[in-house]
Amino acid sequence: MHRGVCRVEAKYTVVIAEKPRAGEKIAEALGHPRKCSYNGVPYWVLSVNGRVIVVVSSAGHLFQPHTSQRGFPVFEFTWKPIWYVDPEAGYLRRFYEVLKLMVPRASEFVSACDYDIEGSVICYKIIEALGDPRKAKRMKFSTLTPQDIRRAYLTLQPLDIDMVEAGLARSELDWLWGINVSRALMHALRTYSGGKASLSAGRVQSPTLVEATRRWEELNLHVPKPSISISINVKTRRGERFKAYPSGWGPKDRFEAENLKRELRGLGEIRVSGVIEKRETLNPPPAFNLGDLQHEAARVYGFSPMKTQKIAEDLYLEALISYPRTNSQKLPPTIDYASILRSLGGMREYSSDVRSLLEETKGVLKPVQGRADDPAHPAIYPTGEKPSGLSREHLQVYDLIVRRFLAAFSREAVVNRVKVTLADVRGRVFEAQGLAIVREGWMKYYPFLRPVESLMPMLSQGESVMVEDVSIRVAWSKPSTKITKDSLLKWMESVEIGTESTRARIIETLYRRGYIVQEGSSGRVTDLGYTVARIIVDLFPELSTPELTREFEKRLEDIRYGRRSREDVRGEAIRTLETLLSNYNKRLREVGYKLALALNMKPSERPCEICGREATRLVGNVKLCEYHGKALERLREAVESTSRTLNVSREEALSILASKKRSAGRWIIEVARKALEDPKLKIILSPITETGSHE
Repeated sequence: MHRGVCRVEAKYTVVIAEKPRAGEKIAEALGHPRKCSYNGVPYWVLSVNGRVIVVVSSAGHLFQPHTSQRGFPVFEFTWKPIWYVDPEAGYLRRFYEVLKLMVPRASEFVSACDYDIEGSVICYKIIEALGDPRKAKRMKFSTLTPQDIRRAYLTLQPLDIDMVEAGLARSELDWLWGINVSRALMHALRTYSGGKASLSAGRVQSPTLVEATRRWEELNLHVPKPSISISINVKTRRGERFKAYPSGWGPKDRFEAENLKRELRGLGEIRVSGVIEKRETLNPPPAFNLGDLQHEAARVYGFSPMKTQKIAEDLYLEALISYPRTNSQKLPPTIDYASILRSLGGMREYSSDVRSLLEETKGVLKPVQGRADDPAHPAIYPTGEKPSGLSREHLQVYDLIVRRFLAAFSREAVVNRVKVTLADVRGRVFEAQGLAIVREGWMKYYPFLRPVESLMPMLSQGESVMVEDVSIRVAWSKPSTKITKDSLLKWMESVEIGTESTRARIIETLYRRGYIVQEGSSGRVTDLGYTVARIIVDLFPELSTPELTREFEKRLEDIRYGRRSREDVRGEAIRTLETLLSNYNKRLREVGYKLALALNMKPSERPCEICGREATRLVGNVKLCEYHGKALERLREAVESTSRTLNVSREEALSILASKKRSAGRWIIEVARKALEDPKLKIILSPITETGSHE
């Protein structure tokens, strides 16, 4: 150690890791490193086959696009160290200084960051700024186990320039969209009110916000519809009981349901008209990709996508699992599955399951393969390294990964489905269904997808059973959508915007900006989020749907596979932005006014009598905002149908709807309650004539 810096020879190879924990794993796998530090940042010096190796680490991205130009549009930028332009990223400066000390003096460079677009860009920008990319090689590995790291170092590949170019293009496109539209929004607010707020928009963020807003409208404007159903409680002569439901028919209202109840109670007996048994094979689920893992952790444990991603990255850095930011559901035959299973079998939690799996497969380990693939990494799998000192939540995610891995090698599960039909003397058909697990198969190892059994008694055609009772149930429809971080992630995946590693972060950004806030288990779009989304839809329509983003994602893929250039794709994005921004200034005042209202920087000139937002219409001399105006229209249609179905008056129907907190939308309930209190809105109980409107 010399002045805090370990001495190294003039000729050495520098290996650049993405994070310090990964750097330590790499150094320890390659030899017997001497741990050094400079300004508190570690690096490692070792010798491999007579060659001095210095392993240094980044801390994620160290560079980003930057411009000194003010205002918008702005299309000129340079890449700068993040700490240089962002005061909150000052901690990155220490990492930059270590790299600046060690990288320039190296005679060759090895990119050992995560093998994906992000990792490739992180390392490339360091080598480009401080070294020479022409003397750089690439380590490719999917786990941080010693054997994988050593293999990767012994089989160095050329620098992955096409992946780097695709990553640089992604960063530049995100910067161009984000800075221009964000500055346009903030400029409008400042011009109109003099106020300041941190507002953001982007080519992936904006369509996701618009989708969240669409869902928020649907949730709040949902009018629950009542449906009347009946069921019969049946008992066999052997005393076995089950429940049956009308098949293809039912009462249209409560009056008809009550008549049916009396009639069916008087029947006494009903005959079995058919029994159908069907065995069904359920294939094992494939090993997780990141999206599958995020959805399953949300379903089983309620974890947010970002939380699951962070935990998975921690598990990877501990060499417990393979690289998690993958889209693949496939496990290649090159992985030593037998060795991994032997290691897992040595852990108390999995010893019994591993022993059972090896007996079942007789040592022939052929995992089921999913459809999704990823050219960079396989599906997520455990390495066999034994966990130590993990938190409960880390262990829960690790357990999901291990059990899903085990299930992928198991045989199919088999269930028996039974469908029984019954007919009364008038020929009305009822149906009952049951399910029994015949063979556990993969469910033994991954019980989280095990179906609930509902056993049916043995019945034969023509057999008579007793009708013990008849039940009437009023069911209220619920919204078909919801706002959760996991549901937004699923939507982003379905429309193919964002990447495995960026989707969860983008969703978190929407919450951090105050566009969405958490309320219980669901999200609520704020007035600010709603307003920004409506401005995007109105003034930047191309940015409001997934199509534009998806098209640019395809162009980024073209760059990755050498079919297009980064300059070409960036030029296309600039031309699109120029078109969108060309007419924006004409509507600055309108945009600024809407943003000022949403941020409570200015009181509404025409407040809604229910919520105080800006009123857009006048109904029965009552000023209503856009939200409650739409709710009024839906209520008008719903009151009549609810009255008819439940056989109650229109006013009783309105009162019932006003009480449906769990199924009715917030704006629907607010308007219904207002109508019950305010005589001016009693016209909701009859056809409404709009007496005026505000534009």
